[in-house]
Amino acid sequence: MKPALVVLALVAFTCMASAQTPASRRMVVVVSLDGFPAFALDDPKLPIPVLRSLIKNGVSARMTTVNPTVTWPNHTAMVTGVAASEHGLIANGTIVRTGGWPPVKVDPMLEKAKMVRVSTVYDAAYKAGLTTAQVDWVAIEKAASITWPFAEWAAPGGVVEKEMIQKGLVQATELETFTKLNILRRDQIWTSAGVHLIAEHKPNLLLIHFLTLDSTHHQYGPGTLAATGAIAFLDSCVGRLVDAVRAAGMASSTTFLVVSDHGFKKYTKQVKPAVALAAAGLGDKAFVLPEGGSAYVYVEAAELMPRVRAALQGVEGIDRVAAAADFASLGLLKAEDPQMYQLLLTAKDGYSFSGATGGPVTSEVPQQQGSHGYPASDPEMDAIFIASGYGVSARGDLGRIANIDVASTLAKLLGVPLPGSKGKPIPISGR
Repeated sequence: MKPALVVLALVAFTCMASAQTPASRRMVVVVSLDGFPAFALDDPKLPIPVLRSLIKNGVSARMTTVNPTVTWPNHTAMVTGVAASEHGLIANGTIVRTGGWPPVKVDPMLEKAKMVRVSTVYDAAYKAGLTTAQVDWVAIEKAASITWPFAEWAAPGGVVEKEMIQKGLVQATELETFTKLNILRRDQIWTSAGVHLIAEHKPNLLLIHFLTLDSTHHQYGPGTLAATGAIAFLDSCVGRLVDAVRAAGMASSTTFLVVSDHGFKKYTKQVKPAVALAAAGLGDKAFVLPEGGSAYVYVEAAELMPRVRAALQGVEGIDRVAAAADFASLGLLKAEDPQMYQLLLTAKDGYSFSGATGGPVTSEVPQQQGSHGYPASDPEMDAIFIASGYGVSARGDLGRIANIDVASTLAKLLGVPLPGSKGKPIPISGR
């Protein structure tokens, strides 16, 4: 993509001096680059010409996240304006009780109405008569307020998928085994879906989520050549969306928000709490659900808590063992919520949790890897925020903001109410 085209596509901030365009004739495009840490933007040599152009013509900020610092809770925070304690997600799906062993499992396939406990900005937009679209967004399965969905679990029978097949933008055979495709190919298809939606439907709100960087960071860790390559690839995906907006004649009436859900940390050692519990004779009494830099411990009976704590306290790599009294301060669900665990473990720098049940309690990993899920107070968990286009002034670095502010910002851009949001509109226009 030619850098000049990016500039042309994003001069929309000058519209602040002209008459306000009704929301029904505008687009807001939210692009989530999963696992893009705020500290990565500090590298002036990072190969991101499209993102740099967006920043030059708009604003950027470091964005604090909510606990737990994993994908679904933070994406949901950005569209609801509330933390996990209110929107209800503490994992990449809803945690449901099994009635057996293991006592819980994470179900990502529940319908949005059964998963998200509060209203979202796309609900508000749809209710106001605006059109909405989503590509690989999360906690959004069968959402009645999404006009045009292209799901994470894409299939040939979907409305948008059929349109894309007919136009030769994707092959039906690829969609039949979509989840088995390489993550780069899936991000390419999701980009094509976004381009198609912009060209054919011009939704007032488009939510699109890319996964390549998160996958790369998990395997190789942040700051590596592999991670830099993934970032460059995603920059080109954003460029395709910018080009699509320009080609659709919507450059002067489109706002781009580029965000991420969490940062990343390197680790070289893994902690297996289940091994420590088994050694204490608690292997069938306490279950560990790992979330990278944190782990959830479900204890069968309250009287076992002292033994469980004793088995975990002092284990190499465990930084903190938190109990119910700490949950509210961390923005988590109440202890009596059926999704909740009895103990929360957090890892020290250089360590990540594993659910493995064999081998030593703490061990080296074969190569450096990456993880998230560490406390949101850790600056390495900070995410990115970039805004450019309609309604955005070239104001530079805004400093540090909260990701719950994104929902209120979207509501303001779309001219819809979102009274449940605890965030505030980000000052992207300078007004």
